[in-house]
Amino acid sequence: MADFIAPIRAVGLGIVLIISAVSGVVRAAPLSIVAAESVYGDIARQVGGDGVTVVSILSNPAQDPHLFEAGASAARAVADAQLVIHNGAGYDPWMNKLLSATGSRDRSVLVVADLAHAALGANPHLWYDLDAMTALAEAIADRLPAPDKAAKMNSPDRLIAFQDSMLRLTEKVTALKGKYAGMPVTATEPVFDYMARAIGLEMRNPAFQRAVMNDTEPSARDVAAFEDDLRQHRVKVLLYNLQATGTVPDRMRRIAEEAHIPVVGVSEVEPQGMRYQDWMSSELDALEKALSGAGQ
Repeated sequence: MADFIAPIRAVGLGIVLIISAVSGVVRAAPLSIVAAESVYGDIARQVGGDGVTVVSILSNPAQDPHLFEAGASAARAVADAQLVIHNGAGYDPWMNKLLSATGSRDRSVLVVADLAHAALGANPHLWYDLDAMTALAEAIADRLPAPDKAAKMNSPDRLIAFQDSMLRLTEKVTALKGKYAGMPVTATEPVFDYMARAIGLEMRNPAFQRAVMNDTEPSARDVAAFEDDLRQHRVKVLLYNLQATGTVPDRMRRIAEEAHIPVVGVSEVEPQGMRYQDWMSSELDALEKALSGAGQ
């Protein structure tokens, strides 16, 4: 009898080992993520890989984010999401409404403004803050499930790859700061402001920029000061928001072009087909080209 039971036990143990091995490679369903802005959806994909599915609500580069209104499809996506990422700082108030309307469920919410310690009323263009984007990537990685060994091994690799690419961007900013810190520039809106500050540029006409950002008319005094800066070549570059045009900003662009002041386009929505890092790098390259030729 003992000789007969032993093979049965061996077979049973083998079955258990096979089941364990099979169950070890079964992946959990991907984490469902909804990002209010496509830049955050892109970062979530880079960090999450195959372990996430991502829906980005505001993703059209031709769309003025300040005029965006969320519809039924956005509400359905938020209702089904396990993780929601949005900007905060008053930039996307429609997301707060969607979150309230769809209940809490088993859902996490990442507010980028909280990670950047940016209060309501602060400059909301937080994707130009490299430290904030690194903090966001790390927060996303913390929320990713790792149901098997492959996921546990690859998720840190993706985060490290993102951090390395951000380090290269930071090095580029540091190099620009070494060359151009203190150089006066201006902008139609404070879109690029976090990056300009990191480079050490002297940003002029902030009151004009805030008025345009808040969809109000700049004062006559602020308009006159802006025009004078351009005509008298008191600034070396005009940073122009490509997505939020208007009569007054367009006029400033024309004056800059007439005065042969370089105009560098910046945007609020990540260009389609580009990673976040490539988007930032391309804008930094365009800025460097403009600054290096300023005054020639």
